[in-house]
Amino acid sequence: MATSNPFKFSIVLPARNEAFGLKSLLPELKRLYPEAEIIVVNDGSTDDTEAVARAQGVRVISHPYAIGNGAAIKTGARHANGEIIVFMDADGQHDPEDISRLLAKFSEGYEMIVGSRDGASQASLGRHGANYFYSRLASRMTGYTIEDLTSGFRVVRARHFQKFLYLLPNGFSYPTTITMAFLRSGLPVAYVPIRAGQRTTNSRSHIRLFHDGMRFFVIILKIGALFSPMRLFFPVSAFLSLSGLGLYVYNYATQGRFTNMSAFLLLSGLFTFLMGILSEQISSLHYRGVEQDLRRTRRDD
Repeated sequence: MATSNPFKFSIVLPARNEAFGLKSLLPELKRLYPEAEIIVVNDGSTDDTEAVARAQGVRVISHPYAIGNGAAIKTGARHANGEIIVFMDADGQHDPEDISRLLAKFSEGYEMIVGSRDGASQASLGRHGANYFYSRLASRMTGYTIEDLTSGFRVVRARHFQKFLYLLPNGFSYPTTITMAFLRSGLPVAYVPIRAGQRTTNSRSHIRLFHDGMRFFVIILKIGALFSPMRLFFPVSAFLSLSGLGLYVYNYATQGRFTNMSAFLLLSGLFTFLMGILSEQISSLHYRGVEQDLRRTRRDD
């Protein structure tokens, strides 16, 4: 039975060598959501991904070579006609029926809904631990609880998402960047628990845990510094200043003098704090226009 909902929405599936999974996924999406625009972004696949998608009558956009998952997401977002965009993996992990649950939550006034995977849905214990660590770090940087930082299953309002396309990397860390960007811009984000299945037999993850894990870490720091600089600069400034003050007290008590290292640490703390203040002012430029868009969204609804 087809599922109805009040939104005009697009479903974007980034796909690289996902012909096997698309053979079963696309018919199910068309059956459940006949009113949706379905876009498969073929990211330089070397298998029959493009042919399978075209045979199903969905919209296909192909990259001439593999650019990356994030690049495929950006391509899909630029070409989507829906006011709402659903992003999901093409490898069969995400249940198409969960789209209705995410859309229902979206209708409560949120601008992004993320499908939050439980521990049993993680590909491995190591990946689950890494996702937990990075989610906690990102929560600290943004000041909001982030339940699943790397989930690729989400519903977003198109015009807000498109404002941040220039921030998104071409690789696999687009969920990290867009989640933190939405939260620090004051756009409401919610999470819906999902159970992600196993990848289809012919599909394998392109993510390398340690290599891409370091990239996630750097991206979290970069986005945190971009959208909430003082959460990064102030702790560093406080540590340097307190270290300098402590060293001064120790040297004065034991040697009766003020050392160059104490001065260096105190000045470093001061300069780091001033850099944070300046960065905070610069970061405010990224909020320009978001408030107006949000008011227009509420008025249209």
